[in-house]
Amino acid sequence: MAIDQATVRKVANLARIKVTDQQVANLEGELNQIIEFVEQLAEVNTDGVAPLTSAVAMTQPLRADVINDGGYADQIVKNAPVTDDGYFLVPRVVE
Repeated sequence: MAIDQATVRKVANLARIKVTDQQVANLEGELNQIIEFVEQLAEVNTDGVAPLTSAVAMTQPLRADVINDGGYADQIVKNAPVTDDGYFLVPRVVE
């Protein structure tokens, strides 16, 4: 697959990048080199190779899945502007 100058201009327009005519010619060559490299990678035999998300075996540290009672809303909202009934006080934004 080859990239022509019209395609370079279209991609630049979609990416909202302003390019000059000289830059279009340079980008055409660079994009064609990138496409050739990707096509070269597609020829590599990856049968039997497990997919990787990282080169180092890692596990995600997880917290214990424990049910707690909650029941400490007063500690959570102690610095919030709250009425005596437990409602939040917020400034009026709609007139």
